Amino acid sequence: MLTFDHIAVAAESLAEGVKATERALNVPVQPGGQHPHFGTHNSLLGLGAEYLEVIAIDPSAGDLGYPRWFHLDAFAGPPRLTNWILRTPDLEAALARLGPEYGTPISLQRGDLRWRMAVPASGLLPFDNCAPAIISWETPPPAPRLTDHGCTLGALRVSHPNAPQLRDALAPLLDDARVGFEIGPAAISAEISTPSGPRAL
Repeated sequence: MLTFDHIAVAAESLAEGVKATERALNVPVQPGGQHPHFGTHNSLLGLGAEYLEVIAIDPSAGDLGYPRWFHLDAFAGPPRLTNWILRTPDLEAALARLGPEYGTPISLQRGDLRWRMAVPASGLLPFDNCAPAIISWETPPPAPRLTDHGCTLGALRVSHPNAPQLRDALAPLLDDARVGFEIGPAAISAEISTPSGPRAL
């Protein structure tokens, strides 16, 4: 019911996030666009069937009056991998299995892309933002249209004090050997296969 869609690198500014990601992976990141509803903007990197998103608050958006997704209002520090996103053909069914803490479906659009995503009212996903966001695409996702630089997602590691609980909640819905869970401080890391060899985020 859940399939890997993309990962998100958050940054205090989009330019800083792009620079850090390009330095880490040694490949170029291409422009994305704006998300008016949440006052953010992004750049993208294709990872085969999936993709990487560099995301930051859009300084031109101003005050929204409600929290941004991915808990970006509280983000500080150097750019880093903060979120992973899983897609489903039936958002309501997935949320019924996972619970209301994963958020309320919101219809969103960026250019000709349209999707629905479950976003908590606080912007903070369960397990201190280490739980995946759940998305349902109404148009084909962007990965196939992105430039192929020979990068793919090799592994994703989710660390959290209650990692076994998160793993067990997702197990009936997600079958992806690349995703691993470990007990530790709340954090997400990834190994990306690149033309220069494996790189870490």
